[in-house]
Amino acid sequence: MILSEIKNLLKDFVEHSKKILKDNLVGVYLHGSLVMECFNPEKSDIDLIVVINQPLLNSVKREYMDMVVKCNDLAPAKGIEMSIVLRGVCNPFAYPTPFELHFSSMHLKWYKDNPEEYIRKMNGEDIDLAAHFTILNKRGSCLYGAPIKSVFAEVPNSNYMDSICNDISDAKENIEKDTMYLVLNLARVLAYKEDGLILSKKECVEWAIKKLPKEYHKLIEDAMREYTENIKIMYDIVLAKRYAKYAIMRIQQGINSTNPSL
Repeated sequence: MILSEIKNLLKDFVEHSKKILKDNLVGVYLHGSLVMECFNPEKSDIDLIVVINQPLLNSVKREYMDMVVKCNDLAPAKGIEMSIVLRGVCNPFAYPTPFELHFSSMHLKWYKDNPEEYIRKMNGEDIDLAAHFTILNKRGSCLYGAPIKSVFAEVPNSNYMDSICNDISDAKENIEKDTMYLVLNLARVLAYKEDGLILSKKECVEWAIKKLPKEYHKLIEDAMREYTENIKIMYDIVLAKRYAKYAIMRIQQGINSTNPSL
C-alpha cells in the first residue's frame, strides 16, 4: 500500500468521523510511525486519536465502529489503531488516561463476534495514551479540527516514562519471541531516559550505535533490517537476552521507585 492510498484512507476516515460525530468532534490526530517517517506497510499500523467533547451513546459507538472496521479492511497489514478520548482528559492531562472507545486489529474478532458486548466493555483507562499524547505534542499531525497545542496538555515526564517503561516491562522474559520489537523499543526508552529524546525506530538505532556497547550494534541493526526490509533474521538469542538485561539495568538506574515493574 503506497502513501497516497493511505492519505486517501485517512481523508475518508476524517470525513466519516465528521459525519457520524457531528458537533461533538473536536479533532482527529495522527501519531506513530506515519508522522515519524518510519512507516512500513507490512509492520506498522495507522495510529489515530479522536477527541470528542461529550461521551457517546452506544448507538453512535456502534455506527462509528462499523465505519472503523470498514476503513480497517482497506488499511495495510497491521490495520488501524484508534482511541476516542474526551477533551477533558487531554487538558488537564489525566493519568492513567480514560478512553471512551478503542480499536485495533487484535480486537477485530471480538467486535465482529459480539459487537454489543464490545461497545459496552471497550472503555476504561490506558497507560499507553501518555506515550501517544507525547508523540502528538512533539511530532503529531492534526488531520482535522482544533490544533494539537490547543487540545493536548504537555504530558509530565514521569507519566511518559512510566508509559514507555510499561511497554518493555516484560523484555527479559519475552525478547526471544518478540525480538525485533523489544530490541528497538529498549533503545527508544534508553534514548529518552538518558538524553530526553523522543525518537522513531530508525532514529533510535542511530542513537544506539553512538551510545551503546559495540557488542550490541549488530543485534540492533538486524532488528531494524527486519523492520524495514521485511526479512527474517536469525537472532543470537543469548546475546538478545544479555542486551535486554543490560538495557533494563541502565533504564532502572534512578527510576526504580516510579517503575517497580521493571
